[in-house]
Amino acid sequence: MKSLFLFTFLISFTAFSQTKKAAPKASAAPGAAQLARGKQIYENNCMVCHQETGDGVPGLNPPLIKTPWVLGEKPKLINVILKGLQEPIEINGERYNNIMPANDFLSDQEISDVLTFVRTNFGNNASAISAAEVKAVRDRK
Repeated sequence: MKSLFLFTFLISFTAFSQTKKAAPKASAAPGAAQLARGKQIYENNCMVCHQETGDGVPGLNPPLIKTPWVLGEKPKLINVILKGLQEPIEINGERYNNIMPANDFLSDQEISDVLTFVRTNFGNNASAISAAEVKAVRDRK
């Protein structure tokens, strides 16, 4: 009887585990090539507003240095790139009120590269964002 129960449990568990969707794989530590691509994308698309140092422009464009937006929830940050940001935000007691346009023309890999660059530069030390994580957020539209 015990073996029948164990057999039934194992079959049920196997069937259940095969039907679960795997979460997007988080990226391992970024490599030099990814960071170089991310830096180039940052220089071409982000630096004008957020500055070379990531300090932003007071009252207009927020800093990218150790902020909850950059270091916090990955989907929230990914959505800022995909959808832009139209409302004022407050960071460290200062309000920023410039519109950030959507950059959804960037590929999942390009968004992964630039966000990983930002999350690991300017004094930030956060985990990488994978292209799979970007794709998962993009697909939720």
